[in-house]
Amino acid sequence: MKKLLALLLALVMVLSLGACSKEKSNDFKIGVILVGDDNEGYTHAHIEGIKKAAKANGIKDDQIIWFYTIGEDETCYDKCIDCVEQGCKLVITNSYGHQTYCERAAKENPDVQFVAMTGDRALKSGLKNFSNAFNKTYESRYVSGIVAGMKIKELVDAGKLTDKNYDANGNVKVGYVGAYPYAEVVSGYTGFYLGIKSVFPNVVMDVSYTNSWFSIVDEQNTAEKFIAEGCVIVGQHADSTGAPSACEAANKAGTVVYSVGYNVDMLSVAPTAALTSSTNNWDVYYTYAIKTALAGEDIATDWSEGYETGAVAITKLGDSCAAGTADAVAKAEADIKAGKLHVFDINTFTVGGAKVESTFCFDSDDNFEYDQIEAIKDGYYHESEYISAPSFALRIDGITEQQN
Repeated sequence: MKKLLALLLALVMVLSLGACSKEKSNDFKIGVILVGDDNEGYTHAHIEGIKKAAKANGIKDDQIIWFYTIGEDETCYDKCIDCVEQGCKLVITNSYGHQTYCERAAKENPDVQFVAMTGDRALKSGLKNFSNAFNKTYESRYVSGIVAGMKIKELVDAGKLTDKNYDANGNVKVGYVGAYPYAEVVSGYTGFYLGIKSVFPNVVMDVSYTNSWFSIVDEQNTAEKFIAEGCVIVGQHADSTGAPSACEAANKAGTVVYSVGYNVDMLSVAPTAALTSSTNNWDVYYTYAIKTALAGEDIATDWSEGYETGAVAITKLGDSCAAGTADAVAKAEADIKAGKLHVFDINTFTVGGAKVESTFCFDSDDNFEYDQIEAIKDGYYHESEYISAPSFALRIDGITEQQN
């Protein structure tokens, strides 16, 4: 009888806990402050990630408060406070320029958890309720570079390129549309370039900054400039379809040029020119963050994951990809997961003609405890290890930069 009573009591406790958990999830509100909207690739990826994560955690649509196209200014702070006043227990911002306003709101509201996606101030702030997160996007950038390298090799082997596609030293030209000269962009384009070189070493890349995360016109104009200069591949760290569209138009007109996009599959706008896109599966992080906040636990100050958890990927390979690309991609992804392949292996690049064997992750001279930490160990740069945001900012040989 005692055993039966004990079992019944245990069952009641489990059911009660389940009911409490369900009640808690029903009452839980999330505030989301976005720099763009569903029409912009970067923000679209975050929206999809949050929706998937919310569903996985039993959060209904009416428990999420959305703010779209919020600038990187005081408006962001106002929206953070608006979320708090509406009862949100978790507030998310998705742009680097949002984070100072998000941090201020976190300081003033210690009972609410704030996450500044792609930020880099959480560790320095010392706030338990303020976090940063960033995927290891440099991994998928590298893999997308392999896709581009395979295409370049195929074109060279088939004799499809002309003198215009080579520089004076016989290197194939690649262009890259960048948003800003931040470490996030530098880390990504360097990973992309090294991925190309792992397949086809004789290549140079020119990066041009638009000084905007999203500008269809500027991105298209920059891509057209690269195409006119003879670039065979145009990559991007910018959020619109401007560059892929320019490549598709040129390709259809008979120019040999292909696109590697970012955030979303570009095949719908560039069915012939698009090879693939580097992308982030943000639902991996958001599922973790929402689950943790629901449990009343602290979200990690800095979070960064990649292929090992499916947080990064490349999109579907286009029909124009070279033969053997899928196998090359599969091998690289497996090697990254197994720790056999490190994107920033110091044996694969030089700076000023010299191998780089020591460099700091941070060097901000403001007495931050993580300043001047050695970034290179075991023969490679340890990206996103001490804080989640990318810190790789070396300008390696073979890549040039210019402002629009």
